[in-house]
Amino acid sequence: MSMNLIKMVKLNNLQYNANRDPQVYRRVAGHPFRIQALLEGKGTAKISVTCEGKTMKETSIELPGIFSYEVTFKNAGIRIATLTVSADGRSESHDLLLDTEAHAKVG
Repeated sequence: MSMNLIKMVKLNNLQYNANRDPQVYRRVAGHPFRIQALLEGKGTAKISVTCEGKTMKETSIELPGIFSYEVTFKNAGIRIATLTVSADGRSESHDLLLDTEAHAKVG
């Protein structure tokens, strides 16, 4: 029986669901996205967050545990960030849509 390493992913304190309206997670440029992952298993996990071909964060934590990272973009745009967790010879990834708008909506 193989357990998932990633029990849950949260974006901006909400459980991430790729089918949810992206407006729920959207941020204004200069405001941070908070990426959190609830991790299961034993031992040490290597965690990385990559976006647009760059590694933004790389760390190791003891399992089970919670990974948390905040990232801010200065410019508007839609980006895909990939959260990858590797432990015990296994690897799991989740893609997160990070949608940044130039200005807050008025009204």
